[in-house]
Amino acid sequence: MKLKVATSGAWLPHALAHFDEVLVDHAHCEKKAAANALSLLQAYPEVPGLPAQMARLAREESAHLARVLQVMEARGLALGRDGGDPYAQGLQRLLRHGAKERQLDRFLVAGLIEARSCERLELLARGLEDKALARFYAELAQSEDGHTTLFERLAREVADEATVATRLEHLLTREAELIEGLPLRAAVH
Repeated sequence: MKLKVATSGAWLPHALAHFDEVLVDHAHCEKKAAANALSLLQAYPEVPGLPAQMARLAREESAHLARVLQVMEARGLALGRDGGDPYAQGLQRLLRHGAKERQLDRFLVAGLIEARSCERLELLARGLEDKALARFYAELAQSEDGHTTLFERLAREVADEATVATRLEHLLTREAELIEGLPLRAAVH
């Protein structure tokens, strides 16, 4: 999945200058990713391979959450309440309402979120001076890339290639508009 717009060059310096805020947001992102995997398992158990894949994904995202929480604890940070993610909320508003359309959209939107996360975690991995944190973020970026591929594969399980390609193109365009319209935030998205 190739994003149409790269993250602004202003994002990384801002994120590094407010890295504690990024960590808290990142923990909330991992929590929501695990919850989304379980939600997809609940909603679509009939999709071939999905139950086992979503169970593994929920476990992996929960493990990432635990690791981010360890980093936060070492820095004396508390998780606090989730203030929401305008990026993910904007993408969620694009979900269509018909059962088959919504199913396809949920897989593609999840893939988009993972793709943007991958891009930003790679930026952090390259920008962090702390070598251990940089390695951690590089590992997470690689993981997010695999999740993007997983969601693309699930989309192709439930719709033909032409339908997936057309809808993905539309969502990629809307994601680009969304990312360009959001203010600069010390957050993963």
